[in-house]
Amino acid sequence: MSHNTIGHLFRVTTWGESHGPALGCVVDGCPPGLALDEVFIQGFLDKRRPGTSRFVTQRQEADLVKILSGVFEDDRTLSEFGGQVTTGTPISLMIENTDQRSKDYREIRDSYRPGHADFAYDQKYGVRDYRGGGRSSARETAARVAAGAVARRVLGDGIVIRGAVIQIGPHMIDPEAWDWDETQNNPFWCPDKAMAPTWEAFLDETRKAGSSAGAIVQVEASGVPAGWGAPVYGKLDSELAGAMMGINAAKGVEIGAGFAAAAMSGEENADEMRSGNDGPTFLANNNGGVAGGISTGQDVVVRVAIKPTSSILNEVRSITRDGEEVDVRTIGRHDPCVGIRAVPVAEAMLACVLADAKLRHRGQTGR
Repeated sequence: MSHNTIGHLFRVTTWGESHGPALGCVVDGCPPGLALDEVFIQGFLDKRRPGTSRFVTQRQEADLVKILSGVFEDDRTLSEFGGQVTTGTPISLMIENTDQRSKDYREIRDSYRPGHADFAYDQKYGVRDYRGGGRSSARETAARVAAGAVARRVLGDGIVIRGAVIQIGPHMIDPEAWDWDETQNNPFWCPDKAMAPTWEAFLDETRKAGSSAGAIVQVEASGVPAGWGAPVYGKLDSELAGAMMGINAAKGVEIGAGFAAAAMSGEENADEMRSGNDGPTFLANNNGGVAGGISTGQDVVVRVAIKPTSSILNEVRSITRDGEEVDVRTIGRHDPCVGIRAVPVAEAMLACVLADAKLRHRGQTGR
């Protein structure tokens, strides 16, 4: 299968299937001398791990990461760097699958789940791994989160990346009630304390009805310096949009004001500027930290629309591989709202794109 790699200088290739023995990634282009161990990576994987609440799939995976290559530790690295560091060679990361239940998918081995990748995969390759969707499963995103941890080391502590769910189904948070600290206090990554109970009731009802719901995730990066990205074909926002659309179930991406900009006047949309002590001060950020494809020094702001999970208990109309009309339902363990666990995934993709942009900028300008 082609197109399993993202990035130019910081390159990430993921591998593995939902119900295979393991999945993982190879990160190439990571500079040497960066502190990296399994404990650091595991912290990000734990944020994405399934089975952590009733609002996500109950598949019980520890998602324990193993570093197979690309790091080293001896007396010299201990004295110079304080421990295990990257060597500049490819970093291979592996996460074993330990709780597959392939039998749950026998009923659909010859049928297509509407809205899922089943039909499209079969048409393209003529072979379809029906066990959880194979490569099309959101299980693959665990490897992206692991790669995103490496990318954060490349970016350094000066760049802070964080994400939140801002809408589930028809229920959107109140922008005036936004509080980043609240995302750590509930299972939804919800920055609005008052909205969390509404989401809880809505998803309980959705789950019990055998259905699913969509969501909107917002991720931001602060501390990104001005100048990253490139005009025309290397635009930072186009790289971000492509990375975010590569996330399973993503169906829309906005940078900054996004589609709302279409209803603004030129004056309203302008990110007006004034002189500041350390450069310009922006009075708005409708462009989401990117202008002309190049970072402005403002926060980079991206929103991703995640569609409802396609694997649901309720019957929906479909066909078999032979063209027979059938009603399909998917038993097993599935997220009633896959957008919840998309937060650490979107954070990881943002980190990978920015790490690549940093290395490309340094390679071209020396800064």
